[in-house]
Amino acid sequence: MGLILDSSVVIAAERRGDTVEQFIERVVNVTGDQDAALSAVGLTELIHGLYRVKTPAMRLRRESFLNELLADLTVYPYTKETAMLAGKLDGERRARVWLFRSETYSSVPRPCRSATRC
Repeated sequence: MGLILDSSVVIAAERRGDTVEQFIERVVNVTGDQDAALSAVGLTELIHGLYRVKTPAMRLRRESFLNELLADLTVYPYTKETAMLAGKLDGERRARVWLFRSETYSSVPRPCRSATRC
């Protein structure tokens, strides 16, 4: 089994000033020793961040961190099949949450907000 790193985790490590080695160590400590990778969408988000920095020094630091990280990680493409699976999983998860909420709150009396129909 493997692990797809979310861009927010990578961004947090870079902002903390971690080296790539420290970042990988943290990931292994939290998730166990397994293969880690980035998705193409996550990489897009990280590259986007490179071009939004305020100073050339920040861009250089982020770019160095990212280049070193990419030397060690696989980047998986976002294919049609991946998009369909992600949409299915997210839709099913959100439907369960919605169903739970509607079942939980359907028996709860709601205050009347209408001035004319209560």
